[in-house]
Amino acid sequence: MLNQMGAQVEGAGSPTMTITGVPRLHPTEHRVIGDRIVAATWGIAAAMTRGDISVAGVDPAHLQLVLHKLHDAGATVTQTDASFRVTQYERPKAVNVATLPFPGFPTDLQPMAIALASIADGTSMITENVFEARFRFVEEMIRLGADARTDGHHAVVRGLPQLSSAPVWCSDIRAGAGLVLAGLVADGDTEVHDVFHIDRGYPLFVENLVSLGAEIERVCC
Repeated sequence: MLNQMGAQVEGAGSPTMTITGVPRLHPTEHRVIGDRIVAATWGIAAAMTRGDISVAGVDPAHLQLVLHKLHDAGATVTQTDASFRVTQYERPKAVNVATLPFPGFPTDLQPMAIALASIADGTSMITENVFEARFRFVEEMIRLGADARTDGHHAVVRGLPQLSSAPVWCSDIRAGAGLVLAGLVADGDTEVHDVFHIDRGYPLFVENLVSLGAEIERVCC
């Protein structure tokens, strides 16, 4: 976008960028890329619920490792230049995930990966390589009956056929989204508290889930 406005920026995508100053920039039109974390959340939701979800307005090239992991979990994944579709027919298979900076597996999808692993067939290891102490989410998953334990940068999750319902609390945006996805596959009614965190990163999250057939409602106060 800056170059379209007349800037001289070289080296995008490489370890070094060179910026040469110019007298002024001029107006331009630019389309913002789709949010890859939100898009991937819907893909993981499809895999967890054995559903069929198409996500438009996103470049699948930004999510190749995530889509490969969903394929490894047993999902059918199809892609176009600006969309992808995830269809899951059977119980997901266990997959190992290690978070890394782009183009690696995003740390912001780590909670969703744990949620998926909690109902997968087999044992998964989730390794957090980006941030320290980002496994608080696991404590809430254990409330839902997940068989999970953490050790340093690793979480080991043994998948169960089904989770159980319980009240749980969001600690951040992504943990909140992961708990909602877990609630979709839990037996009974799951209460997710402090959902204001989710609002910061997922516009119309509940409305979109309802449009996909989820039994979910937002309870005020």
